[in-house]
Amino acid sequence: MTSAHSVDPVTDGPAPAVDADLLSRGGVVLTVDGVRATVTLDRPDRLNAQTPDTWQALAAIGEGLPAEVRAVVVRGAGRAFSAGLDRRMFTPEGIDGHPGVGTIAGLSDADGDEAIAAFQAGFVWLRDPARVTVAAVQGHAIGGGFQLALACDIRIAAEDAQFCMAEPALGIVPDLGGTFPLVRAVGYARAVDICLTGRRIGAEEALAIGLVQQVVPVDQLDAATDTAVTALTSAPAGAARETLALLAGVADGVDPAGALAAERAAQLRRLRALAAGD
Repeated sequence: MTSAHSVDPVTDGPAPAVDADLLSRGGVVLTVDGVRATVTLDRPDRLNAQTPDTWQALAAIGEGLPAEVRAVVVRGAGRAFSAGLDRRMFTPEGIDGHPGVGTIAGLSDADGDEAIAAFQAGFVWLRDPARVTVAAVQGHAIGGGFQLALACDIRIAAEDAQFCMAEPALGIVPDLGGTFPLVRAVGYARAVDICLTGRRIGAEEALAIGLVQQVVPVDQLDAATDTAVTALTSAPAGAARETLALLAGVADGVDPAGALAAERAAQLRRLRALAAGD
């Protein structure tokens, strides 16, 4: 997607306030077209495996997106969404100047917590009610790839999509924010099955259990995503943000009385904004 604005060599669209070198190191491409931003994991030769630089780039995107962006699409280049962690993370030397998991194990509790929190920052902004986020999933969404898809509000899957929470089989746990949205999407029992068996969840099963909201042929994934983004951004921006926040509050466990109070407060804000011409 391009426009008449200046084009950044990394982003293929209007230059966002994100360091181009960081995007390149992380294997991430960002395009911004009006109210829509598209984040593409762009290491197809490695099935878009993720590194700490990937997570830093994602976090920087979350911090630097223009205020007018109302929808973010996350996708992978090539035949996979993301195969998860780059296996070099499991080597003693680590990857691209970042420590491997063995080095992290040797850190103090405080330093280890800080390191993992920095990784999580690449994912958590996707649940900010300031914008709606859509994962367009083709092929493998494994481990960190699965968690990246789970970080989004909505998931649209191609018919060849395969989801797998591989971390427990590797002796570790999902730690990129994936446990909360997984349980919220499919329930506790199904989440236990998915995580502890490490089995692959195909697109049709994912649709049946509520893990994804739509399944389409591979060659229709982009078109279906475009249609969804158009529909999701059709409501006025202020109303959409307030509604997303209300729904997130309910999904996160607010009690019925709290939900009613939140609705009252949000409605008063919207009525006052409308009265002021906003």
